[in-house]
Amino acid sequence: MEQAATPTEQKPVFMPRVGSDNLVKTDMVRIEHHVGFATRQKKKTINDLHRVIKKKYGFKNVLELSSKSGNKLSFPLSSVSLKITNEADGKQYSVENAYQASKMFERGGPFVDLLDAAPRQAKKDERLVTSGDITGYDYFGMVWGLEPLTVFYDWLYVNALKQNTHLHEEVLQYQAFTDISFNPKKNIHCPAYSLAMFVALHKRELLEGIEDPGTFFDLVTGFELSNTEHLLQEGWF
Repeated sequence: MEQAATPTEQKPVFMPRVGSDNLVKTDMVRIEHHVGFATRQKKKTINDLHRVIKKKYGFKNVLELSSKSGNKLSFPLSSVSLKITNEADGKQYSVENAYQASKMFERGGPFVDLLDAAPRQAKKDERLVTSGDITGYDYFGMVWGLEPLTVFYDWLYVNALKQNTHLHEEVLQYQAFTDISFNPKKNIHCPAYSLAMFVALHKRELLEGIEDPGTFFDLVTGFELSNTEHLLQEGWF
């Protein structure tokens, strides 16, 4: 009697690049599927994922960004913790708050009151799903379109991390980033991808002037795209 095949699943890994046409290379890694949502199961998934990544790419340091990481560096780098200081009012907002509060829809937005909400509440605000299709972003008068799909979120995250210089030395030690809570079928924006982009820009010495949206847009779009949107288009999911 043949033994049933072990069920597997695919998880994305985001790798900063210095000497290629990509700022970030996104790849899918196949690992054994661990049934259940318990913390222990998620830790098994992370351990398996990182073991495969290290073996496949020869990396030594891989950082998981979800709350199940077990690495103390993951918390300050999460979108709900990492804060960007707005030049207009000098206040600090989490990347998550800034992103959700900037969304513009067919029938409303931006909902600037979400800047002061708890980050997880801002993400779940019902207006974000009842106001029609998203049409763009307006962050304190800086208006962004939807294409490329991740560019505004990446701008927020990369600039927030640029401001938090105390995190740079540790972050630059990592060769790849993962987030097992990220589901490419349901979302495009992923802080692990944006984090990899920051590392690539830092190592390429391209962080100068990225506070300006136009400078950042021209810089990022000058490289080949390799994010989960790209993988979706190639039929990975």
